[in-house]
Amino acid sequence: MKKSGGFTVIEIILVIIVLAGASFLFLYQKNHVESAARDNRRKADINTLYHNLEKVYYSQHKSYPRELTSQALPAVQPDTFNDPDGIPVNESKTDDMGLTTTQSTYRYEPTGCKGDTCTGYTLRADLEAESDYIKKSDKKKN
Repeated sequence: MKKSGGFTVIEIILVIIVLAGASFLFLYQKNHVESAARDNRRKADINTLYHNLEKVYYSQHKSYPRELTSQALPAVQPDTFNDPDGIPVNESKTDDMGLTTTQSTYRYEPTGCKGDTCTGYTLRADLEAESDYIKKSDKKKN
């Protein structure tokens, strides 16, 4: 009997199973790396806002703003006020049909406000792979 070249059905099935498993692991790791990158950006943005509030804004005004905007912190890059989905601090976004509302993962919560000035605040970012990242105003100033 003459042996012909080629693969058996079992060999082909095994190769497909191995490739499917490798694809699954690749996609899982890719998603994990991307979510970690978004979380790192969120932390960096919150740290930038925190340091500008403490070192720049408070030094000049001896208080904190009621709303966190690019007018209050002009030294901060405008995209720092937007989460990785492009939604500004404390705002939400609806889809074209007006059905789905997505809340920003960045929140600025002022405390002790009288008029447009406040004595403290909490900055918060909702992270995907970790618990919320929170920065509060320096308590020595309150």
